Amino acid sequence: MKTTDIIKEITRLPIDKRIFIVERTLKSIREKEEKNKIEKAVNSLLNDYSTDKELTEFTDIDFEEFYEAR
Repeated sequence: MKTTDIIKEITRLPIDKRIFIVERTLKSIREKEEKNKIEKAVNSLLNDYSTDKELTEFTDIDFEEFYEAR
């Protein structure tokens, strides 16, 4: 189905259904953009965390028990 066909079909729907489609489409675009931003940030820092031991210094104690002082 072509984009123009989809748009024609959408315009035939009642307003509430059309609004629903627009809202869901915008939500999926926002989610995809957010995921892309996170992936770019991870990739930009990956080299730093792979090579700079100061950034991962505390990972050696990740599996030790931690007790919060109260």
